[in-house]
Amino acid sequence: MKDTIVGAAVAALLLVPSHSFTLPSSHRAAIPHGLSTTSSPPFQYASIEPQLYSTVSDSKKGADTTTKKYDPSDDFTGQSPSKILGEKVPYSDLTVGVLKESYPGENRVSIAPDSAKMLVNAGMSVVVETGAGEKASFSDASYVSAGCIVLPREQIYAQADIVTKIRPPDELEVPLLSKKTLVSMISPGINTDLYSELTKQETNVFALDCVPRMLSRAQTYDVLSSQANIAGYRAVIEAANNFTRFFAGQMTAAGKVPPAKVLVLGVGVAGLAAIQTAKNMGAIVRAFDVRAVTKEQVESMGATFLEVPIQEDGAGAGGYAKEMSDEYKAAQAQLMLDQAGDVDVIITTALIPGRQAPILVNQEMLDVMKPGSVLVDLAAANGGNVAQTEANKVITTANGVTIIGYTDLPSRLASTSSTLFGNNVAKFLLSIGPQTTKEKGIFQIDMEDDAVQNMLIAYDGEARWPDKITPFSPPPPPPKAADDTVELSEDELLLAANEQQKADFIRNAGIASAASFALLAFGFNAGSSDDVSLLATFALAGLAGYQVVWGVAPALHSPLMAVTNAISGMTAVGGMLLLADGSQSGGLIPDSPSHWMGAIATLLSFVNIAGGFLITVKMLDLFKRPEDPSDYFEFYAIPSAVLVGGLGAAYLGGNLENVSGTVSIAAAICCIAAIAGLADQKTARTGNVLGIAGVSFGLASTLADMSILGAEAAGFQQVALLGGVGATAGAAVASRVGPTELPQTVAAFHSLVGLAAMAGAAGEYLGNAGNLDTGTLAAIYLAVFIGGITFTGSIIAFSKLSGMMSSSPLQLPGRDQLNLGMVSTIALGMAAFLNPAVVDSAGIDPDTVQLASLTFSAILSSILGLHLVASIGGPDMPVVITVLNSYSGWALVAEGFLLGNSLLAQ
Repeated sequence: MKDTIVGAAVAALLLVPSHSFTLPSSHRAAIPHGLSTTSSPPFQYASIEPQLYSTVSDSKKGADTTTKKYDPSDDFTGQSPSKILGEKVPYSDLTVGVLKESYPGENRVSIAPDSAKMLVNAGMSVVVETGAGEKASFSDASYVSAGCIVLPREQIYAQADIVTKIRPPDELEVPLLSKKTLVSMISPGINTDLYSELTKQETNVFALDCVPRMLSRAQTYDVLSSQANIAGYRAVIEAANNFTRFFAGQMTAAGKVPPAKVLVLGVGVAGLAAIQTAKNMGAIVRAFDVRAVTKEQVESMGATFLEVPIQEDGAGAGGYAKEMSDEYKAAQAQLMLDQAGDVDVIITTALIPGRQAPILVNQEMLDVMKPGSVLVDLAAANGGNVAQTEANKVITTANGVTIIGYTDLPSRLASTSSTLFGNNVAKFLLSIGPQTTKEKGIFQIDMEDDAVQNMLIAYDGEARWPDKITPFSPPPPPPKAADDTVELSEDELLLAANEQQKADFIRNAGIASAASFALLAFGFNAGSSDDVSLLATFALAGLAGYQVVWGVAPALHSPLMAVTNAISGMTAVGGMLLLADGSQSGGLIPDSPSHWMGAIATLLSFVNIAGGFLITVKMLDLFKRPEDPSDYFEFYAIPSAVLVGGLGAAYLGGNLENVSGTVSIAAAICCIAAIAGLADQKTARTGNVLGIAGVSFGLASTLADMSILGAEAAGFQQVALLGGVGATAGAAVASRVGPTELPQTVAAFHSLVGLAAMAGAAGEYLGNAGNLDTGTLAAIYLAVFIGGITFTGSIIAFSKLSGMMSSSPLQLPGRDQLNLGMVSTIALGMAAFLNPAVVDSAGIDPDTVQLASLTFSAILSSILGLHLVASIGGPDMPVVITVLNSYSGWALVAEGFLLGNSLLAQ
């Protein structure tokens, strides 16, 4: 997130202390271009252990790709000047060096094995210092497996063109970077002497802490945000470790323990991470920020946003917070004083770049805090937000308040921090050149690249920061058109209003006329009055659904998508009715193509139903707060038992057909009410339960319909077996899904709905070929067509969301013409399916024509769905899944019309 108050705070967490950097003259004289020649050199060759292996070739030496052993007798003592001075350099000629961090207590490494593999796969060579990743749990062997070469420290300086680090280089490392390219945290405004020394020795310096945070694509390279996220998380862990109570409240026989109250000051990346972590641990969380825009973010995470009773926006340049007025500060101080006496934990994250950290918790606030309270100061490196903070220390005040001033919080989660930091660095390196030149595999420093132009602070001996860097700012909004407003008289205003009203009426009359023609066309071609009744049912249900969906809160769109996907599992109805149709001679094994299609549709539908509703439960659990009242859904078992029991009584006493119809009405009402329930967080869980009830009633009604149709015992046994296996499989898959995998799992389950719709429609045709009217044939063809798009489109959406596929859109030449060609061909296939006589001249049997047309439609629609979704970028996949959800609804309606089933039409 770009607009954060704490980005620079994390920069401070990563940097050396803010004393000036000075290179001693003895070192300047002793190390002109490489290794030290003093009696106490920074590296001792005698200590090199010749046990280093690599499975990749060194393109600069022409080595082969076989495993080789490092030979310490090789001459690496001289440095080779960097080739990277603006010209085009192929990746095959570049070597990236990864150093072991020398700063005391630093456990991270600048590039993790997975990130190194990205560079190796792109064509670069990567050399890694022995033991560089050991403190982050990355062995040398893991780097070798990623395609890197592991070498001693001095060989990294000799071989690398680009050197990556996390902390700024120290006084022994600086001379070894002469005429090379350094990618690291630098903080040139603080480490001025370091910056000057690097510039003088012609080191090209990319300062990762100078990333232009308002540039959208630069979020990929933003180490400040990636490390701030970890710092916020770890801050809560440190607070919990020093807090003497539970974070989550408990009520046991031994007594009641209230939940901890946590206050987060500063709602940037670190602040949001702290809020989420504290909420997940069961605490009551409050947050404050001077930027009003952060209120919605805080509340969406279930925390309380504190507001000062003075209207003043603290949003400043670059997404950071600005300094507020004295009046605002006074009101804020009173608010904070009141909160300090009430909360148990305070986490501060406020820092404006280039300035001393502002004091947010003063001595007066410390004095009113309860004994045992804990403060974690993320701005400790720059003086701290808390009055008594001491950097890298944990102190306890006279009144028993613990203040934690660690400046190495990301380093305390070294593995995750290194992985994210390394991804930032690797993606930045791979963007230098191709981002603007569009030449893949070519590294070139191009000042037209806003990220490069802002982060390159020293180039070919020239200091660029700050005077020669043009800070990035988003393009201004398009200028408003000149105000040519003409004052109109009352008569002219009335005339204009009448014209607008007339235009609206004409448009609405046109829409109504088109709808009238469509209704008449349906009436003239309907097979019976039952079809008209189905249309009426569909129209009313559509209007009801349209109205309730508009009321769903944006934050609940994902659970809405999950519950509607689960309801789409009503494709089981078609499969069950297919299993009930005709005699069953094979016992539990389907004995005809129609029955096999019904079995497939039933199995897949039950997988989706069970898995879909469980996914919805897991999504809604993310919104549940400890203070929310308990749910008593078990009482809903009473009306459910009444309905299902009444269905059983009708089976025993007669009149089953009418009672089955009334139960299907209850199913439809519950499904629509489920969507309405998701309109608000308070009723969302009830909505999910209503969805489960609606689908259950629908399935119970379908079992009654199977009995009315004279289904044999084998049919019921098949439904029980397939339903049980499918539901078990769906629940097993959903139960293993983590919170971050929920959206893509919905897409995966949804693909089963499309396949089930195709199987159900195909089974209906195979079981009744030659005896179907035109309307039923059209419904079959449309169900297969829509099901095919839904099936493959959902698979592609799942693959993009899960990272199995690139999120980049597929851009085939003439893709629009390709889509149009496939749709046109499918339309021609539908004409042949509805009227096989059009190909009589070819002497082909009509049944063969219809079967070939249906099969061709299934294949081509699946290819169309694949291409349509693959052509859309990964960030838009949630929208795509929503659209595919609506497609499956249309497939259900088509199946309802071909089966004459009012439940599916609803």
